[in-house]
Amino acid sequence: MADQTTLLAFVILVVGITVNFSLHKVEEGHVGVYYRGGALLPVTSQPGFHMMIPVLTAYKSIQTTLQTDEVKNVPCGTSGGVMIYFERIEVVNKLEPSSVLDMVRNFTAEYDKTLIFNKVHHELNQFCSAHTLHEVYIDLFDQIDENLRTALQRDLDEMAPGLRVQAVRVTKPKIPETIRKNYELMEAEKSKLLIAAQHQKVVEKEAETARRKAVIEAEKEAHVAKIQYEQKIMEKESLQKIELIEDNIHRAKQQTKAEAEFYHLKKQAEANKHLLTKEFLELKKYEALSQNNKIYFGSDIPNMFLQANVGSDSPSVKLE
Repeated sequence: MADQTTLLAFVILVVGITVNFSLHKVEEGHVGVYYRGGALLPVTSQPGFHMMIPVLTAYKSIQTTLQTDEVKNVPCGTSGGVMIYFERIEVVNKLEPSSVLDMVRNFTAEYDKTLIFNKVHHELNQFCSAHTLHEVYIDLFDQIDENLRTALQRDLDEMAPGLRVQAVRVTKPKIPETIRKNYELMEAEKSKLLIAAQHQKVVEKEAETARRKAVIEAEKEAHVAKIQYEQKIMEKESLQKIELIEDNIHRAKQQTKAEAEFYHLKKQAEANKHLLTKEFLELKKYEALSQNNKIYFGSDIPNMFLQANVGSDSPSVKLE
């Protein structure tokens, strides 16, 4: 009975050890690859729990999500012989799950050492050796990130198509202290020049603004003067038109009055024409003569005066 208990305990122990060494977990965002006797097996496992033959089989978890590899302290010699150091270069990359087996088979599970770390050293040294310190540190520094990413991806497309470089970030390199101080002084002087240039631009802008303001004011005054002038011209033209209308009205009134007087005289003349008979004219003639103190008659004496004198007791008129 004791032997059976011991055997059972031994079996349980063996099973526990076997399960402990054979059961493994693959995290999300990773793919499991397996080795047996140092040879890569042509199988992979997805995230979750899996079993393998203990001792004989080993596994490694390969990340297939975005990861950032940091390459530190990369020495770099410029074309002028100055040695500088890039403290940190970050390479954001992603491995496709379908390319895991080929990647591990060709470059091992530490593929990033060969394809990223070593390649970053190589590309940075090539870049530095082709440019001066000023170009690397100042003029072309903003292009290093994109140039390095392009160079890495170009080689990866040929050697490892399943690996993509998403971005590269390069920190400012360390340069010799004396040169760095000179650059700081140069940047300070450059800043002063930029400030002076900006101040000059501000002054020029203010002068231009004042000039434009003066031009606008002058144009405004000229426009107002033009409007006032046109207004006065319109007033004069209106007065002239009013005077012309009044003259026309006055002329029309005078013409109407003259026509009325002409018509009146015409009618009077027509009336007089009918009134001025021979007998009426003779009467008017003698009425006019009768208004004088002396009356001289010629050989013709109106018969009515002779008849009046004959029949009256008044003294006779002496005719001379």
